[in-house]
Amino acid sequence: MSSAIARYESFLIHNVSTISSVESTIRSLSWFLPGRFKDAELASEALVSLLNTLSLYHDTLLSRIIHNDPKYRPLIPSSLHSRYTRAWSDRDNRYKWAARALELIRFVELVIEMGLKRKASAKNKWRGIVLLESIKAVLRLVLLRITRRPLVTPPIPEREFDPSTLPPSNTSSPTLAPSSPRSSSPISTPDHLKNNHTALPPHTLLTTPPPLSMPSPVEDYLLPKALTISAVKTPTALMKTLSSPKDWLAEVIYAIRPLIYAVLLSRDPHSNQPFMTSIMIEILSRNLRRTPSPSSELERAEYARRDRHILWYLLRGSIWREFTRPKLETFVDKTANIPLLNLFGSVVQAWIPLINEYYYYTAP
Repeated sequence: MSSAIARYESFLIHNVSTISSVESTIRSLSWFLPGRFKDAELASEALVSLLNTLSLYHDTLLSRIIHNDPKYRPLIPSSLHSRYTRAWSDRDNRYKWAARALELIRFVELVIEMGLKRKASAKNKWRGIVLLESIKAVLRLVLLRITRRPLVTPPIPEREFDPSTLPPSNTSSPTLAPSSPRSSSPISTPDHLKNNHTALPPHTLLTTPPPLSMPSPVEDYLLPKALTISAVKTPTALMKTLSSPKDWLAEVIYAIRPLIYAVLLSRDPHSNQPFMTSIMIEILSRNLRRTPSPSSELERAEYARRDRHILWYLLRGSIWREFTRPKLETFVDKTANIPLLNLFGSVVQAWIPLINEYYYYTAP
């Protein structure tokens, strides 16, 4: 088994750019599969779940290779989110495994719901959804307890490097035995050929003359060395700790909000109470949370993301049934005979029934 994994990892490393392109292409095509044939949405989501799970494994493997290669230099610096989540993953194993488990559940939850809808009763389907949301709420609270800082989404670092920049020919699988014999010893470069690619310095007559107004020597020295506050902070300090009970209450409410929504919806899926309760909890959490300082870029970005996600309420509850869905159906009818727009309208038409039937397409 270990040799099969090692062979797969070696194949991945040597074809990482191609595999990354295939992943992106299949994810894009999955948007057009629903409605094309029977159980197309199940096939589409199962494929996307498998790809996301494999991508999580691929990212872990490639990240390990990059960090073990002292010669690797990223083209652009890591984002604040990646620095923060990677630091916590390296610092605490509990954080690493709780974050990965949370992401893995997010990848497969919709496929599980589709399977329960086909094989179980409606009551058991909602029991399964509540169980998944309970596990996710516990994992969020575990992450909150470990970091003592606001939750970030996703809780794991995202892929930020270009796979084509990795040297596949000189890289081997981390699980391969170190005693594996090499096929041939490397041939050293003769001394007289070592510097034949070194560029000659440009001639002074061919260089562009300096501008007439030159900046002062002090500006010349300081501008390349200018850093932001976030750039000099340690990664785990990019988020300030929760200091007051009000801050903790805001984060705990935000963490358990999806569970409360699922429990209320399981009692009566057609009632307007789950929608109203959920949006009130969302507003309460938003009003209780602290105002981050201008230097807390990561925290401000996370709160901005949460505010944008309030727009998903347009696809939930009575707003979806009485406002958003009729508008979309009208759009589909009006664009049925308009070239190009009718293609977009057909995709919207295929997704409307899925939003009606499945909780996880629009779940908080």
